[in-house]
Formats: sequence, C-alpha cells, structure tokens
Amino acid sequence: MHPAHLFYVQLRLPEKLRPLQEMAFNLYWPRDLETASLFRRLDPDLWDETGHNPVLFLRLLPEERLMACAGDPGYTAELDRIWQQYQAYLGRRFSWSQEHNLTGNPVIAYFSAEFGLSAALPIYAGGLGLLAGDYMKSASDLGLPLVGVGLLYREGYFRQRLDRQGWQQEVYPRYNFYDLPLELERRADGSPLIIQVAFPDREVKAQVWRAKVGRLNLYFLDADCQDNWESDRSITDRLYGGDLEKRIQQEILLGIGGVRALAALGIEATICHLNEGHSAFLALERIRRLQEKHGLDFAAARELAASGHIFTTHTPVAAGIDLFPPYLMDKYFTDYYQSLGLSRQEFLALGRQDPNNQQEPFNMAVLALRLSVWANGVSRLHGRTARKMWQSVWPEVPEGEIPIGAITNGVHTLSWVGSRMAALYDRYLGPGWREDPAEAANWAGVEHIPARELWQAHEEQREELVAFVRKKLAAQLEARGGGLLEIAGAGEVLHPRALTIGFARRFAAYKRPALLFSDPERLARLFGDPQRPVQVIFAGKAHPGDEEGKKLIQQIVAYAGREEFRSRVVFLEDYDLEMARYLVRGVDVWLGNPRRPLEASSTSGMKAVLNGALHVSTLDGWWDEAWTPAAGWAIGRGEVYGDVAYQDALEAEQLYDLLEKEIIPLFYARDGEGLPAAWVERMKKSIQTYGPVFNTHRMVREYSRQFYVPAAGLYQRLEAGRQERARNLAAWKSRVHAGWPQVRVERVEDDGGRDLAVGSILTVRAWIFLGALQPSDVSVEIYHGSLDAGGEIIAGEKETMNLVQETGEGRYLYSGVISCRRAGRQGYNVRVLPCHVDLAHPFQTGLILWG
Repeated sequence: MHPAHLFYVQLRLPEKLRPLQEMAFNLYWPRDLETASLFRRLDPDLWDETGHNPVLFLRLLPEERLMACAGDPGYTAELDRIWQQYQAYLGRRFSWSQEHNLTGNPVIAYFSAEFGLSAALPIYAGGLGLLAGDYMKSASDLGLPLVGVGLLYREGYFRQRLDRQGWQQEVYPRYNFYDLPLELERRADGSPLIIQVAFPDREVKAQVWRAKVGRLNLYFLDADCQDNWESDRSITDRLYGGDLEKRIQQEILLGIGGVRALAALGIEATICHLNEGHSAFLALERIRRLQEKHGLDFAAARELAASGHIFTTHTPVAAGIDLFPPYLMDKYFTDYYQSLGLSRQEFLALGRQDPNNQQEPFNMAVLALRLSVWANGVSRLHGRTARKMWQSVWPEVPEGEIPIGAITNGVHTLSWVGSRMAALYDRYLGPGWREDPAEAANWAGVEHIPARELWQAHEEQREELVAFVRKKLAAQLEARGGGLLEIAGAGEVLHPRALTIGFARRFAAYKRPALLFSDPERLARLFGDPQRPVQVIFAGKAHPGDEEGKKLIQQIVAYAGREEFRSRVVFLEDYDLEMARYLVRGVDVWLGNPRRPLEASSTSGMKAVLNGALHVSTLDGWWDEAWTPAAGWAIGRGEVYGDVAYQDALEAEQLYDLLEKEIIPLFYARDGEGLPAAWVERMKKSIQTYGPVFNTHRMVREYSRQFYVPAAGLYQRLEAGRQERARNLAAWKSRVHAGWPQVRVERVEDDGGRDLAVGSILTVRAWIFLGALQPSDVSVEIYHGSLDAGGEIIAGEKETMNLVQETGEGRYLYSGVISCRRAGRQGYNVRVLPCHVDLAHPFQTGLILWG
C-alpha cells in the first residue's frame, strides 16, 4: 500500500560523531583510505553488507555502537584529525580564472551518461563511467570551476548473476535514492526543483539530485516523478536500458534537460564538455537559449555556443555510436528545430556525415563534431583512429589534419593505490605523490624503496586479494545453490604466493578474454607446474544484448571448472568498482589483449601499475604509447592483420611465449632470501615510468591547457558587447560559403627542375581567382611531403604562401617556398582555406580548395 503522506526523518548522530554525517554525503571518502576506514572501524561486517554505502551504513548502525564509539577517545581523536584534513581540503582557495587571465568566472559543465565514483552509487557500466568519476575527483583536487551533469538511474546498471551453466543473468534492483550519498535539490519553498522537456503530446518532468564530489557538485536528473506518465517515469530506470526510443528519450533528457537543470540552479556554463556523444543534444539547447537570450539567429548563436563545446569521443568503431532514424528525429524534434529557425533538411544535416543523404540516420557523434569547435580522442592511437573514422565530416582535408586531437586518459591516483603501497610511498616519496602525481620528480624516490619492503607490501596486497576472492566466490556459489563441499572448496582457490594474473573489463569479442585459452593443453602445463604455479582471475560483464560476450563468459567459467584449471582459474561475477580495487591492487600481472586498434584507451592497467603490477598487452589504446621494454611486455609490435583468425592465433602464441620464456621465469627467479630481485626492479621502473603520466591530474591539466582556457577565451571574445564578433563571424562564414564556388587555383608553377639536392629551396607561385572574396578571407598554402607507393603525400607539411600582387578582376599571385630537407620522391599541391581571426582552426568552415 502506498502511503497517503510522506515525511523524512533526518539521521542524528552523537555530537562527537557529527562530522561522519557530512563526510558520508561527500564522495570524498572513496578517494581517501583514511576517511573510508573511519566507517569500516565502526562495524566491518555491516560496512561490507551495505556495499560500502556510508549513508545507509550510518542509518543501520545500532545506537549502542554509535554511543560506544562516541565515548572511545582513540576513535574520536582519529575522527577529529581526519575531519580537520577534510575541512582543509574543502577550504583551499583556487583562482583558475585569474591564473589563466580569463574575465569573470567561467564554469565548465562536464556531461556524461555515467559516473563511476563509488560502488555505493551504481550509475556506471564500465570504463567511460570510471573515467568520468576519476576526472571529477582530479578536477576537484585541482580546483577547476567544474560541475558534473548526468542521469540518475533507479535500477542503475544491471547486477550480474551466473546460472549453473555459467550463463549471464541480468538482475535490476531498485535503489532508494534517500539511502545513497545524494541530496534532492529544492526551491526556496522547500519543493523539489523540477525541470521539464517537451516530448510528443506532453511535457516530461525531471527532479534534480546533487552529489558532492570533494569541492565539486554533480547534478543528476531523475524522471521518476509522480506527474509524469508511467512510461516516462521509467526513462531513467536503467543505464543504457530499453530500445532505441528509450535511448533517444534518455539523451534528450541528459542534453536538453541537463542544460535546463543548470539554468534552474542559476549556473550558466561557459564551457560544456561532452564526454562521448550521449549528451550532444545539449549543443542544440545552448543555441536555442542564446537565440532567446540575445536575439541571435541560428548561425550566430551556433558560433557562440560551439566555441565553448569540447567533444571527447571514446569509440573507435562506428557500431558504438548512437544512430537515430529520421522518423524518430521527426517525432521528437519537429517543433524543436522549427523553434531554432531550421528546416527539416538543415536540422537533419547537422547529424549526417553526408548532409545530402536523405536516408542516412542521425548520428550523435557527428552532431557533437559539427557543433563543437574542439574535439579529441582518448589516446594517441585513438586520435589517429578517430581522424580516419570521421574524415568524411571534413571532405578533402588530409587525415592527419582532421581537427580531432588526442588527450590520453588517466586514473585518479589516490583512489586506486592500495593501503600497503600508499604507506610505502608516503615513507619514501613524501607527500608529493599525493599532492601532484603528475610531477615526475614526486616519483623519483621509487628507486630508493628497499626491494624487500616493496615486495612485501605488494605480497600483502595479493594476500588481501586472495582472501577477497575466496569470500566472494563462496558467496557466489552459495547464491547459485552450490553444495557445502563446493562452497567450502572456495576457501582453497588460488595461492597467496603464486604468480597472479588479472583480466577484468567488459566482455566483448574485440577484447578477446578467451585468448589465453587458445591452447588449453599448453596453458595447463604452464599453470600446473608445482614449482612455478600460475593463476588467473577473470571478471567482467557482457552488455545485456551481446550474446557473443555472454558466450565468452560461459567459456571462461567452463575452463575454470575443468580439473586442470580448478583452483587456478576463477571467474568472479558482478564486477564492480570495489572488486576492481582489490584486483588492480593485488595482481602481479595485468593482462590486456584487445584486437588493435579497437581499444580506444583502457585505464584498468594504469590502476594496476600504480600498485606494482606489470602490464602485458597488445599495443592498443594507452599501451601503444606507453610500453617500454624495461617496464612491461608487448604482445606483438602493433601489427594489424586482415585475417582475424590468423591474428588471434599468432598473438595467442606470442602471449604463451612471453609467459613461458620471460614472465614466469622472471617472477620465480629468487635470490638467496627468496626475493625476485629482477622482477622488483621492473616493478620500480613501471611505477616510475607510468605513475607520473597516466593519471587524471595530468589529463585535467591537458584539457585545461588545450581546450578549456582557449575555449573560454574564444567564447568571451565572441560574447563581448552585443555578441558582435559572433554575429560578424556568422556573417563572414555565410559570405565565404556563398563566394566559395567561384574560387579556383588557375595556375601553379615552380622554379625547380625535377631533381633537387637536399638543402635546396623550391619556390612555388600560384595564381588564385577569389571572385567576390578578398585576400583577407583566405590563406593560401603549399602542402608537401614524401610520397607513398600509391603516389599519395604522407605526413604532409604546410607552408603559407605570401600575396605578391593583385593581377586584376579578382585574381591574385601568391608565392611560397619549400625547404628540401629530405631525400626521395616528393610532391606538393597548393590549397586555399578560409581564414578569420576568430576561427579556432582552419577547417572550421568545412571548406578547402586544392589546385
């Protein structure tokens, strides 16, 4: 029976424990081991039972236990010390705007469909969400003026259960948001803050919740409101749940609703960072609001809005992009695009690679690219992949110049380093590794850590992992209806001193989780050596609609049940953030073997190396730029084969060879005191090499330097006065587009023969007809470089040509030089590009003319 009236009873803790209440509602504690330990000490079993959710934990904790702890001087002294540290953290003042000479106080809004901050807040599916959570933490640490925007899913992502045959079952519990570290945003009169978004025949409402992440706020939209239709209340039920229509509803709410929620909160973001294309509709809403606020037409509002949009793509394959058929766009956006002053064709063209293809679906990544001045991939290799993938959005622009950069992902260091390793770093590195993990000098002390102490700390974390696995596996077997002997056997799996490999991530075919079992007999011999035992822990979920991924899980579970692998191969179900922490902290080797180039970045290995694990992977994602022979192992050398089966077989053989000839012998090569000295030296090299680079502090600073600061500056210039520069830029673009069909390269000549010596200069002259355009509207360039076997310029360079004279009737002579620095077959061409002082890059207009 539903109650007729609702009320909420606030938790009241004893006076001396009051700080726990505030800290429970700030997702600061997952990144601080000492703060988390305050809760655990109150009742370790209840802490585990509540999924490390401090809000629910405190509510369920017996009053007598609270009173006892309030009277414990040791506990209250520790609480007071940590509370002072927490207050000092929150109270530190930053001046990001002044530091970068920006006027006003520009706000950065970070939009993501998922955020992985704590297992207690299950609104993440995998790497995208964990990255977003770590990014928020570092932005808080570094004092960026950033707010997060997402959706609050009543059923989260699914909980994974395996049946007796190892087949994945999806379970969707419903979460009580009042038992989570969240607060409902309210208006001055105490009523919930509600925003609404127009859907066909109705308005859909959403209430706004807030989570604190250190110094920052993260706002979530929740459609489970009483005034909504029953079908609309389920829009935010499941992360990535439902059909195509449910997906577009979620993305409308995230993008359009997210912008409206910020406005209702009084937050006007200068910069919007789109973490993947799910939130791309926000670009349309910002344009609409600027039109409404300043009386701008669509073109001028687009210039202003796009100058503050950063789009980060995480997907290296077209199949990973959200596509919506035209009929669905018509259903949800007809009134909306008319309010923007656009025709149907103009609107749909914003989301099509070929704007003239009437059958092409609406592509959310294309929308984000067309309405964002700034874009990037998430590793160097992925940046190259993304430029190749989206070359059609900029026709005729050389692949290397496609305006998609690359900022490699990282991890939040403090969130992932285990307590044993953290204590060791404190002792030998000082506080620097905590305060600024992106500074290489703060990791220099790793070489001075005594090998014995480093190995002992790592072994203790492996022991903690083995204990966790045994407990988790026993609970898993019990829930599955296992017998008493089977459950008791979980206490014998794995060995706390054996070489332990970890493989945990989303189960998808391209990640090849079963590659290790390509030759089961050979693997059994490697794992079964009593003198040099090896064991592996698997974990991960398959997308509910991915039958192939589910079969891969079933395959791993079947191998784990075979006699030759029993107790040495374990699959842990329901992979989550807490399990990930144990795994990355305790394994000796982190295995990643994706099929290149399908892994955009991956961050799990970055977490493991911080804890002394050594990384083994194909050269894909971050490992392509990170790998060095002294600090890890590479499977292959980055080859890509047309025959997938051949590639899998070859790389499986290479993996076996690495294990048999290098990894296992190195791990078990012990000195007279039982220490694997050479292995520990490699651990040190790995920590020193990767610790300062692959962290979110470095990543946030790169986004700030490459995107946030220039975006804020450009936005402020275009907005100044009555948005005159935005209006002028839009008018200039319109004039250039109108005059571009007349522009042509009429003649090109040079003063060289066909054979030139290295060090010589080749002068090039070009006669350009600009028609109605002026020389100030364009840049004329020589594009030159070495030629490949097909006669194409590779790794081209550009040289700006100078205007020599006007020859009359819209014709101009330009001249430039090529410095011949390399021998071999070379080539050049002349090109004309639009040029304007307020263009962030020369390809922003989408226009280019080649000779």
